Amino acid sequence: MSQSATEVSRPRGQSGMVESRSIDWVPLTERRGRPWSLFPLWFMSNANVTTLATGMLGAALGASFLTSLLAICAGAAVGTVFTAFHSAQGPQLGLPQMIQSRAQFGFRGVAVICAIVVFSLVGFNMFNQMLAAEVLNMTTGVDANPLWYLIISGLALVLAIFGYHWIHNTQKWLTLVFLLTFGVFTASAVIFMPLDPAQFSLAGFNWVPFLLQFGAAAAYALGWAPYVSDYSRYLPPETKPGKALVYTYGGIFVGAVWLMTLGAFVAATFTGASPLEGIRDTADKIIPGAGFWLLLAALPGLISVITINIYAAAMELITIADSIKPIRPTRGVRILACSIIGVAAFIGSILSTGDFLANFGSFLVILLYVLVPWTSVNLVDYYFVRRGRYAIGEIFKPNGIYGTWAWRGMTAYVVGIVAMAPFAVTAWYVGPVAQALGGADLALFAGLAASAAAYIILSRSINFEAERDAAEEGRKSTGQEAVWFGKQPV
Repeated sequence: MSQSATEVSRPRGQSGMVESRSIDWVPLTERRGRPWSLFPLWFMSNANVTTLATGMLGAALGASFLTSLLAICAGAAVGTVFTAFHSAQGPQLGLPQMIQSRAQFGFRGVAVICAIVVFSLVGFNMFNQMLAAEVLNMTTGVDANPLWYLIISGLALVLAIFGYHWIHNTQKWLTLVFLLTFGVFTASAVIFMPLDPAQFSLAGFNWVPFLLQFGAAAAYALGWAPYVSDYSRYLPPETKPGKALVYTYGGIFVGAVWLMTLGAFVAATFTGASPLEGIRDTADKIIPGAGFWLLLAALPGLISVITINIYAAAMELITIADSIKPIRPTRGVRILACSIIGVAAFIGSILSTGDFLANFGSFLVILLYVLVPWTSVNLVDYYFVRRGRYAIGEIFKPNGIYGTWAWRGMTAYVVGIVAMAPFAVTAWYVGPVAQALGGADLALFAGLAASAAAYIILSRSINFEAERDAAEEGRKSTGQEAVWFGKQPV
């Protein structure tokens, strides 16, 4: 098979060092790789200073190290579950995550979710660029943020333009570098800088900082979900979903827990220090001057995660454009989209002001709220409603079987948002239930349950026979078996 089910109107090829595909289906002839490659990709995506900063949020509200550790492990464990199950969809469908979501939200309806994801990714990159620029300020002694932003954005953009396979290979090498540097640093910190025994006590335990740290860790792990299958879609379709799931889960969970725990450790050791100051001061206490080199070692990880976000946000941007007016997803379109995303984060970083941790914590809370209903609807549809069976060709048709605005998915999404409101805790609004609980944030669980229940009920009226007929018609007209995936996903 040399063509995709969607290439009836989009004949294309794959050639050169720069990836040419974006939102189109990946033909079987271009599928290669092993599922283990997902571990270093997602480990390194989380093994960076931004993740470390996330682990400092609980301590900022007075949580002990043990309280933060428990919240980090629980939050990362919960958030990663959903992201990992999304990742398993990639090899089965060969589609970017949001293109597949057209089946739940419609050809144009998914653009609403994509816009939210683009906003979140640009926001993440702003924070990442601020940290990377601060690394350069601290190591060079030159305070030149606009110049640093330009250099950092430029390097990340180039790698994003080269695309999928280059990103995977880079993450493998960076994983080795990280293990050699931060692995030694972590072990040395534990041995030579023991914490005050009070930090291992749950006396005076408070649910508010615990749930803040839990929600931040869950949101951080869940934040990859809208584009996680973008990085598994080139794997062969015979890849066992369980393997894709386990390697993705392992990479995210290990990377996130390690760095967030390190952040909580730094916060407990140097109260009030910024993430980078904490790293530098901790390293210098162990070996004078080591902080300089450790900060430099953190820089490639920050650039690589900016690359991950540029690449994914470009896919969302192309999906939005294609949802408004179908376009030919050429290499040039992908390069343009990557450039737009890179420039947006660059400008946002220059204009941004305010305390880093305070802004980042609020950002993660909002991100969690807007993503929870989407992940609930998408996973319920894939694993319980349609069970991995999609008419691939219809996903790319504005008037296809999945509709322009899929009212079931959109309704379930809104139901989830509404259900979370009474439980929400933000800097601007605290729901009545959250107030009654003393500021405890349980919105995650309310949103997941409400959206899932609503979608399951509404999906009873889906005409699955019509979808099968559309897929069969596509198979006959194109000769492509891949217009319908009927394999059980689990």
